[in-house]
Amino acid sequence: MHHFSPRVEWMGLVFDIPTIIMMVVTSLIVLLVAVLMSRKLTAGVPGGGQNALEWVVDFVTGISNNFMEPKKAAKFVTLGLTLFLYIFLGNQLGLVLNVNTAHTEVSEDFFKMLTVSGTPEQVEEKAHQVHEELANAGHGEHHGVVVAWWKSPTATASVTFTLALMVLLYAHYLGIKKSPGGWFKGTFLNPIHILEDFVIKPLTLPLRLFGNIFAGEVLLAFLLSVGVFGSVPLFVWLGYSVFVGSIQAYIFVTLTMVYISQKVNDDH
Repeated sequence: MHHFSPRVEWMGLVFDIPTIIMMVVTSLIVLLVAVLMSRKLTAGVPGGGQNALEWVVDFVTGISNNFMEPKKAAKFVTLGLTLFLYIFLGNQLGLVLNVNTAHTEVSEDFFKMLTVSGTPEQVEEKAHQVHEELANAGHGEHHGVVVAWWKSPTATASVTFTLALMVLLYAHYLGIKKSPGGWFKGTFLNPIHILEDFVIKPLTLPLRLFGNIFAGEVLLAFLLSVGVFGSVPLFVWLGYSVFVGSIQAYIFVTLTMVYISQKVNDDH
């Protein structure tokens, strides 16, 4: 069974509507969680929300301090905290809820949204898939065109690549701000550093996150489709996926601090 996403094209760019929705939802949840945990801050006995917030802040501070001196690391705790909450909560959204809609017929406008893609060949292939799903609707396990509206934003490569690009550009900005000459020498005068900064880091940082979350959601969708026989493996995989999502948030923030430290530490 194919899962489709309605898309729109604007100025040559393709925008995936469910992904945009989930990015906004994740941002709002992060904002709500932060407000709820910090609304009753006190220097006395803290409540549960403040305890949780302090634990997360201490956790991110500890990661930063591993790679930079505390005074310097304190400048990047807010960035690390935001990344950790966004990625951790975003990773879990595809686990807690699964919202799909099945369509046995679609309007012409919606059909075009389902087939928007990068090349004419890809558009033709998607159009063929949509026609096939519509023709097979009601036969066996075919429910028509299934549109996936709710998923982890980090299960989309464009989101993880954007997060990684933001981090890497910020790290380079900090390096240039600290010492333009030192940044140029450390970045361009060594072929290994060129390969690392412009190929390895931009690929491995986002692909690690995307691959783990996307694969987890694919397996969850498969287990949901097999009915009662997949119930036990489903619960096991749900627990494991929560763990994987947490670890991936930790890894992303850790690597962010590593890359920043490489540009701002005095010995680099």
